[in-house]
Amino acid sequence: MKTLEGFLIASPGARFVLVAARFNEMIVGRLIEGAHDALVRHGVSTDDITLVRVPGAWELSWAVRKVAESGKADAIVALGAVVRGATPHFDYVAGEAASGVSAASAATGVIVTNGVLTTDTFEQAIDRAGGKVGNKGADAALAALELVSLRAVLGS
Repeated sequence: MKTLEGFLIASPGARFVLVAARFNEMIVGRLIEGAHDALVRHGVSTDDITLVRVPGAWELSWAVRKVAESGKADAIVALGAVVRGATPHFDYVAGEAASGVSAASAATGVIVTNGVLTTDTFEQAIDRAGGKVGNKGADAALAALELVSLRAVLGS
């Protein structure tokens, strides 16, 4: 069986855009650091990484779509943190962030990975932003890096 897959090696000149929410900055800042570090460690030039900030996770979808439509990104990494509270607000924001980011990728064909944390507690978010469970920002960035090289393998 022939297997086609991407690699965790930077494609020369590939451009990555991190679209990150400012809300829950203590968490999202760590996701940004993890994503940036992962890309640089795997050979992406800092000149090929752009950070776009939005107010919160709800606004990620719009910004991801605009960046994708601009043609200035080979891959986009969406970063945010939605922590469950005492109201249904969590469900609406988390759901819109996930579906909107996915829809932007589907509509434009640009690679978009989801590094938006959706946790029950702030402690769980900390654990996933460089704590006990690793850094999901780094994981999302590495997925983007792998997909950029897979696109080349697939010839698209």
